[in-house]
Amino acid sequence: MDQSQRNAVIQYKPLLRASAYIDGAWMDASDGKAIDVTDPFTGGLISTIPSLSQAQVQAAINAAERAFPAWSRQPARERGKVLRRLLDLILRHRDDLARLITLENGKPLKEAYGEVDYGAGFVEVYAEEATRALGEIIPAPVPGRKLYAEKEALGVCAAITPWNFPLAMLTRKFAPALAAGCTMVAKPASQTPLAALALAQLAEEAGVPPGVFSVVTGRASMIGDLFTRSPVVRKISFTGSTEIGVQLMAASAPTVKRLSMELGGNAPMLIFDDADLGTAVDAAMVAKFRNCGQSCIAANRIYVQKGIHDAFTKTFAQRVAAMKLGDGLEADTDIGPLIDEAAVAKVNEHLGEALAGGGQVLAGGRGEGRMAPPTLVTGVRADALLTREETFGPLAGIIAFERYDEAIRLANDTPFGLASYVCATNVETIHKASRDIESGMVGVNTGLISTPYAPFGGVKLSGIGKEGSAHGLDEYLNLKYVCHAGL
Repeated sequence: MDQSQRNAVIQYKPLLRASAYIDGAWMDASDGKAIDVTDPFTGGLISTIPSLSQAQVQAAINAAERAFPAWSRQPARERGKVLRRLLDLILRHRDDLARLITLENGKPLKEAYGEVDYGAGFVEVYAEEATRALGEIIPAPVPGRKLYAEKEALGVCAAITPWNFPLAMLTRKFAPALAAGCTMVAKPASQTPLAALALAQLAEEAGVPPGVFSVVTGRASMIGDLFTRSPVVRKISFTGSTEIGVQLMAASAPTVKRLSMELGGNAPMLIFDDADLGTAVDAAMVAKFRNCGQSCIAANRIYVQKGIHDAFTKTFAQRVAAMKLGDGLEADTDIGPLIDEAAVAKVNEHLGEALAGGGQVLAGGRGEGRMAPPTLVTGVRADALLTREETFGPLAGIIAFERYDEAIRLANDTPFGLASYVCATNVETIHKASRDIESGMVGVNTGLISTPYAPFGGVKLSGIGKEGSAHGLDEYLNLKYVCHAGL
């Protein structure tokens, strides 16, 4: 089907927005500048969005500042009700939101549905957590005093979200911010802004007041500079590369902002001899190929102990070879297009370097255009490029190891520490490895660890702060101590 037919899969037309959302109004760029949003599978035009001026982005920040006092003083229960209405709308439009994500991102439709459900989960969790920002009573050290600590909303917050999960990466910032009583200005990735604009449409329908949530589109450097320099913006939540995260942290220092940084990953997967073969293969399939490998927690390095190596590699190769590469809108597609040609070029670079170092292809091969087939390479050197850089694509490389201490050394030989995976049945091995691996999250006998109910975040160069669970709500709250004397 042609691009107009592909775009027509969105049934509820208000979700396909071509304007930014500021202070409760939809607007185009004041100077007429625009950015094309294209379909990764066809290269065709889905929509054209505004490239806002600096004054327009500042207007969104100003609107958030004006809206903050009234929103933060709303009873938490009332803020939770608004989020609950939004949750109902997201679930009502689940089909359209999934199709919209596939259109702009390329991921298979079945994975887009998973993203909608994951994103909706954050709205559900924080609709409930809104009323749980509990303080504490502190025993006074002297008579006649009452000491207590209470939590209050930070203020205006900014969110900068990536293209790989365009809806879920925003709801896990937006939902706790609004639940806490903060207001937010969001800047989605220019490749995939449509899901964020659709969320703004549904937020408006749910009754989120003007100024409480705005979505700005345009030049990332200009918008990021405004966010970091503004004394009004009290927190920035960013998901993206470590390089950009470091720049944002440095630029935020003069205004001493609160920061949540979910940055780059280089996740190891350790498969020990005593692992259940079927469980290990299932875990590797999800950890490596979910979202076409375009995930910060993707298993970037798969270390397999020699006793299980051959059996694992054979079964894993069969599963990889059976995956279908194609149009994300087709129900049986397993791997869709990558976000752009540069992403495929990086996968090809990592593949070529692994083969030059003695690796062998057991399934798949080189990509072309925006399509990269699911690929498995064995015999990869421990210092191969794909072990040192985040591949961000459907390329799995297997490195053999012999001893436990060797596996831990290899796993920790990286400046990153976001996620890691362990496959084993021995309880001692599981607990020891979970403790010894330097990462913020560990998946044991599973490749699917993300949930709104648990804290998500890394260590080392993979970032600071947590998203999800009650810990994610605390990221948007100040703890204020009050000493009441003369009692």
